[in-house]
Amino acid sequence: MPENKVARKESEVFKELEDLCHSPGYVHVIAYFCFRDNTIRYADEVKPEDVLQQFSMERLVRTEISTLIGMVCKKDIDESLPSPDLMQKYISKTDALLQELHHSMMPPLKEIFDPSKIGGDSFNPFNSGAVLRESIFYGGESAYHFQYRDLSKDKYRKDNDWLIENKGYSLEQAMSVIESIQVFQNDKINDVFAGLIEKHPNEWSLFEAYTFSSVEIAGKSELNVDVAKKVIESFVSPVGQEDFTSLDDFNPINAYPIIKLQADKYLLFQNYSLVEALYETPFFWFHSDAAYRSIAMRHRGEFTEEFSSARLKRVFGERRVFQNVYILDERGNRVGEIDVLVVFANRAIVLQAKSKKLTISARKGNDISLKDDFKKAVQDAYDQALSCSNCLTNISYKIVDEKGNEIAFRRDFKEIYPFCVVSDHYPALSFQARQFLEQKPTDVIKPAFVMDVFFLDVATEILKSPLHFLSYVNRRTMYGDKILSTHELTILSYHLKQNLWMDGEYTMMQLGDDICADLDLAMLARRDGIPGSATPDGILTKYEGTHFDRLVKDIELRDHPATVDFGFMLLTLSGDTIEMINDGISKLIELGQKDGKHHDLTLGISEDSSGLTIHCNDDSDAEAAKRLDRHCELRKYEQKANQWFGVCIGSESQRLRFGVNKDFKWEWSNEMDEATKDLPKPQTWKGKNKVNFQTVTRKSKKIGRNEKCPCGSGKKYKKCCSK
Repeated sequence: MPENKVARKESEVFKELEDLCHSPGYVHVIAYFCFRDNTIRYADEVKPEDVLQQFSMERLVRTEISTLIGMVCKKDIDESLPSPDLMQKYISKTDALLQELHHSMMPPLKEIFDPSKIGGDSFNPFNSGAVLRESIFYGGESAYHFQYRDLSKDKYRKDNDWLIENKGYSLEQAMSVIESIQVFQNDKINDVFAGLIEKHPNEWSLFEAYTFSSVEIAGKSELNVDVAKKVIESFVSPVGQEDFTSLDDFNPINAYPIIKLQADKYLLFQNYSLVEALYETPFFWFHSDAAYRSIAMRHRGEFTEEFSSARLKRVFGERRVFQNVYILDERGNRVGEIDVLVVFANRAIVLQAKSKKLTISARKGNDISLKDDFKKAVQDAYDQALSCSNCLTNISYKIVDEKGNEIAFRRDFKEIYPFCVVSDHYPALSFQARQFLEQKPTDVIKPAFVMDVFFLDVATEILKSPLHFLSYVNRRTMYGDKILSTHELTILSYHLKQNLWMDGEYTMMQLGDDICADLDLAMLARRDGIPGSATPDGILTKYEGTHFDRLVKDIELRDHPATVDFGFMLLTLSGDTIEMINDGISKLIELGQKDGKHHDLTLGISEDSSGLTIHCNDDSDAEAAKRLDRHCELRKYEQKANQWFGVCIGSESQRLRFGVNKDFKWEWSNEMDEATKDLPKPQTWKGKNKVNFQTVTRKSKKIGRNEKCPCGSGKKYKKCCSK
C-alpha cells in the first residue's frame, strides 16, 4: 500500500470486495484463481519444484478464496462470461483488495507496541486477539486434503448407523462419492484446460471444469444415483448468507462447499473444502439430534484417543503403547488418567487428547474467548499430562490398565514428553501455544509438544523408527521457543532434510513454508499415489544400509537404556562424523575377520564432554562386556568426560552385540590417574570423516606378557590383546 494512502477500515474494504464479487460473471474469476493457486502442474513425475509453486507469495490462500466464494453465494450465481479485458480487470482488482484487506486486518503498530506497557514483565505484543486474528486467518493449513478424507473413516466409524438412518447413506458411500468428485474434477480440469487451445480467447474459461452432476458422480462411484445425490445435497451451500459480513464470521461455504446451480448441476471450487467438511460437518448433524448428542460426544473423544494410540503403535509397537492408563495412590484411589502412554527404555510419552475447536468469538480476536478456548483445548491437557508425568516418576503410585491390571515397567525415566493432541484443525496452534501455554518442565519432564492429530499422523508415517521419532521430539521440544514457523509440518520437513540442530550462538530461527515442499510431495506419493519421491532426501535416505543405519536399527530392537542413550547421541551427529564411524567400523570388521583378534577404536567428542569406544570381536559375552566396560571407564576418566558410550560389534555378524553408557560426573582419582597414564589419545572427529588407524602405535614402555592388559580386562596381556 502506498505510504501516502490513508488506510481504510477493514469493513470498508470487505464491502467493496463483496460488491466486486457480485459483478456479472465473477464466478469465472474464482475458477481462474482456483486453477492458478490450487493446481499442481507436472509432466510424468512430480518434483519438489512442482510443489513449490504452491508457496508463491502471489498465490491466494484457501481462506481468501473461500471468502470470495462465500461473497458470491450471497446472491444468485451469474454464469455469464466476461470479456478478457473485464476478466483481467476483475482479477487485478481482487488481488489489490485482498492485499488491502490483509493490511487493514493488522492493528496499528502504536497499539501493538504501547509505550506505556513496553518494559513490563507481562508485556507480550503477540498474545492479543487483535494480533492473533491475522495468523488465525492466514496461517497455513494443518492438514492435507487426503487426511481429512482418510481420517473421517476413523472419526465417524461408530456413527455409521446414524448416517444410514438419518441421511440415507453409509459413511463408506459418502466417502466414495466425495472421492469420485475429486477424481472426476481432476480429469475434467485436464480436459477443459487442453480444450482451450481450440477456442477463441474470448471464450476462455475454466468454470465448467468445476461443475458436475449427480449422474456423472454416480457413474464414477458405481453407486445408485439417488444415493449419490443425497450425499451431494448434504453438502450444498445455502444461497443468501446474509450473516457473513466480515472475515471472522461463520462462512457457510466452509461447512457446505457445494453450490447448486440447476436441478442436477453442481459447482465445487475447492475439493479441499469438501473433504474438510466431511471431517467436520457431520458432528454438527449429530449435535442437533438431542437424543444422539451425548453419544456423538463420546465417540468424538474416543476417536482422538484411539487414533493417537494406533499411530504411536506404528512407531513403537503394540507392547510399548498403552491406552486408558490409570494412576492409583497407595490406598487405591484414582489420582490420574493417561489417554495414551508410550514407554521405550528410559523414555516415555504421556499423551492427553482433547476435542475442542476454536470458537467464532475467538476467531474475531476476543482475548477472553481465545484464552478460554486455549485453556480447554491445550492448557488443561498439559496440566493433566504434567500431573501424570510426576506420578510416573514416583514408585509409590501404581500404574494400571482400564481392567485394573498393573502395567510393569522401569520407573527410572530419563525423559518424559507430555503430548497435547487436539482432534480438529486449530488455527495457529503452535503460535498460540508459544504465547499462552504455562509450563513447568523439570530435568526429566520436558516441555510439552502441542499438535493436532494431522501432524501426529504425518510424524508417525515418516518417522517410523522409535529413535528417529523420539530424537526429533527431543529437539523440537528443546528448541520450542527458538523456532518460528507457520506450522509444525515445516519444522519436521526441515529436520528430515537437515537434521534439526541449532548451535548455541543462535537464539532464533525462522523457517519459510516452502521448506515443506519435499514433505508435501512425500505424503502425496504415499497417500494419494502421486508419482514422486515417497521419502524426502536427507537423514532417512543418506545412510540407508550403512553400519550407522544398522546400529540404529539394532539399538531399537534391544530397547535397553544404555544403548538407547547411545542411539540418541548417534542421531545428533554431523555428516562428517557419521562417515567417520562408518569408515571406522568397516576397518575394525576387516581387521577382525582377517586375524580373528579383538580390535577397537575410540573417538572423543570434546565439545560435548563425551566420547565413544567401539570394540569389535567375537569373544564370549562375559569377557567382551567386562573388557568394554573397563575400557570405557578408563577412557571417560582420561578425557575428563561426564559421559562415555561403548558398543561391541561382532566381527562375523557385523551387528551390535551390546553397549554400555557411563553417565556420571567426572571426579579425580589417584588410582585412575595411574591406570590411564599410558593410554593413547583418542581420535577426534572434528573436521574429519576418515579414521587414522596409524595412531595405534605409540611410544611407551613395552608391556610384559605376564603384566595386566592395558585394555582393562583384568587378564594378563598374553591371554588378552596380545593373542
